[in-house]
Amino acid sequence: MDATEFENLADETLENLFEAIDDAIGGDADVDFENAILTIELEDGRQYVINKHAPNKQIWLSSPVSGAAHYAFDLEAGTWVSTRGGEALLDVLGAELSQLAGQKVSLA
Repeated sequence: MDATEFENLADETLENLFEAIDDAIGGDADVDFENAILTIELEDGRQYVINKHAPNKQIWLSSPVSGAAHYAFDLEAGTWVSTRGGEALLDVLGAELSQLAGQKVSLA
């Protein structure tokens, strides 16, 4: 994947995440997307930060539940996959937000 493909794919992913998360829990959390940084602040003050990291062609997640993780796009799987554990970004984030919100948050 070249730099332009990465930028387009990462931007699209972050925009889609913003819309899905805002629709699902926007009434219970402050969901912002500015300057290619997605921030989710929960009512109790805990915060998620999701952004792209162009030098490594990754999406980085800072989670108050699972900590920091880096995700690279897996062309075969067609999704962002953890560089350490192999979990999909959408699965991890959806499960954590579902648990915190007390309702199913589907990001797929």
